[in-house]
Amino acid sequence: MAAQSCAASEPALAGLEDELTCSICLCLFSNPVTVPCGHNFCASCLELVWARSEQGFSCPQCRASFPGRPVLHKNTVLCRVVEQLQGGSAKAEEEAVGCGAAAGPVPCDSCLQAPAAKTCLTCMASFCLEHLRPHQDSPAFRDHQLCPPLQDLQQRKCGDHNKLLEFFCREHATCICSTCLLGHKLCHASPLQQAKEEAKLVLKKRLTELHNQSESTARAMTIVKTNQSQAAETASRKRDLIKAEFSEIKALIEEEENRILKIIVNEEKRICNKFDYIFGVLGNKKNEIQSIRDQTEMALTERDDILFLKRAAALQRTSTKDAFVPPIEMDQNLIHSAYQSAINIKDIVKLSVTQSREKKVEAKPPGKTKPPLAASLNRTISGKKPVGSQATHREKIHHETEATLQEEADTKDKKKPVKLAPNTGTPSEAASAVATKHVIDSFLKKSREELLQYAVKITLDYNTAYNKVVLSEKYTKMSVSEIPLNYSDHPQRFTYCSQVLGFQCFKRGIHYWEVELQQNNFCGIGICYGSMERQGPESRLGRNSSSWCIEWFNSKISAWHNDVEKCLPNTKATRIGVLLHCDGGFVIFLAVGQTHNLIYKYKTQFTEALYPAFWLFSSGTVLSICQLKP
Repeated sequence: MAAQSCAASEPALAGLEDELTCSICLCLFSNPVTVPCGHNFCASCLELVWARSEQGFSCPQCRASFPGRPVLHKNTVLCRVVEQLQGGSAKAEEEAVGCGAAAGPVPCDSCLQAPAAKTCLTCMASFCLEHLRPHQDSPAFRDHQLCPPLQDLQQRKCGDHNKLLEFFCREHATCICSTCLLGHKLCHASPLQQAKEEAKLVLKKRLTELHNQSESTARAMTIVKTNQSQAAETASRKRDLIKAEFSEIKALIEEEENRILKIIVNEEKRICNKFDYIFGVLGNKKNEIQSIRDQTEMALTERDDILFLKRAAALQRTSTKDAFVPPIEMDQNLIHSAYQSAINIKDIVKLSVTQSREKKVEAKPPGKTKPPLAASLNRTISGKKPVGSQATHREKIHHETEATLQEEADTKDKKKPVKLAPNTGTPSEAASAVATKHVIDSFLKKSREELLQYAVKITLDYNTAYNKVVLSEKYTKMSVSEIPLNYSDHPQRFTYCSQVLGFQCFKRGIHYWEVELQQNNFCGIGICYGSMERQGPESRLGRNSSSWCIEWFNSKISAWHNDVEKCLPNTKATRIGVLLHCDGGFVIFLAVGQTHNLIYKYKTQFTEALYPAFWLFSSGTVLSICQLKP
């Protein structure tokens, strides 16, 4: 029954002890006080926490904050409950010892038969009631310390001196007896009870530190979670902005795609309408021929000679002509210009993406976060100024794009020495020059097959030919005659030197043609404005501001513009390619062969329509325009 009583009391005591434990020191309340939120703490523990807190006064358990230092009152009811619990615990311990004795009694060290009633810590022995009488009756044993019987009495003795362990050495962290003190003279030794109280204070202080560290860790975890949420929100917002930018880019590209396709569709309708008209005319002609044929067959069946001859005479006067189909061709310049617009957009997108990938990550002001691709596409596609707030937005992108291109140009220029001109111009001009250079480099890397997609058909203009220039092979071949030819006067005809222009003119788009050099090399190939002079020395190709050319004077090659000559390295190529980019503002002269070699390039802003131009110096010079298939 005693054992069952012990077992039943232990859970009740343990549950009550948990409720009466301070959440700071995790021990039973000592002088408990109550804070305004209703929680209880040891007075000393709460004073220590508030003394180290830098954030005002708050409850250590629920974190409730108080505007000022609360007035603390002792919880007398809780004090009595703790005292009763401590008394009950001592009684339960004694009962537990009794229960333990019943299970395994401690024998008396005197008779070794009767169970011990007490253990003397001074004598270091356990005694039954009979042998305990001297400790109770004799004054000599009055100072001996008695306690309930102990099973582990030998563990309280010093293993070296067989004496009771009465002191604690802090330096060696071990319990020692009075004899061991001689070997610990230099150590700080104190009685066991005093050492226990000191250790309790140290552990309580450590517990407070751990509590503060736990709170600090909890605050750090809260900060990390907050920063994580902010980072996720920022990333989501940036994703939405990027999606909006790419949606704008896609809309611009789709708009330009529809415009270009509409050009092709309209040209197709125009040609198809012409074919439909010619087809209708040919159908009427066929019906007319069939009618005459039927009348002829009926006339052959006429037996009356007079009627037959009348019909025959009438039929013989009726004339018919062979079916004629006029040449109808699509406007190749329009088709190629539309196709080139798509190529330009592709090149801009590819260039922007490549530059973005290759560019090093650098710190930039917050205002320059806008990508330049949409603005570049907008300038290339529309060529018009938007309206309303959209116009302001796109103009802002335009300025940011120019600044970005300038930064990229400066970054790349640092990699290799560049000789700058005295006047570098505005950032917009510098950005435009960098963009033009990238476009030129991209064309120089293209193969001849890729350049042929820009091929145009060039024929020579009879009205511009000098009176000694002979045009042949359907106005695609030119040479010089020794005697003047009977050309009629025309305001566009050259009168000073043996020159001729192409019939086609180009104001927009990209165009490519090739010229074959035959026999000797006394000639010039270039481009010019239609407003170039036709008379006097200023009408010579390259000797004015309206023309650009390359000249061959035997083995010497020169580039001429605005009457300024620049000598070039010699090349043995007999076929010369000319690539004109009207929108990009440059013309390239290439030596056509297995690989394209650059002879020279001009970069400028063309302000008028451009014409192919040719100059033949001597009578033995022959130039032929190659017929290219795009």
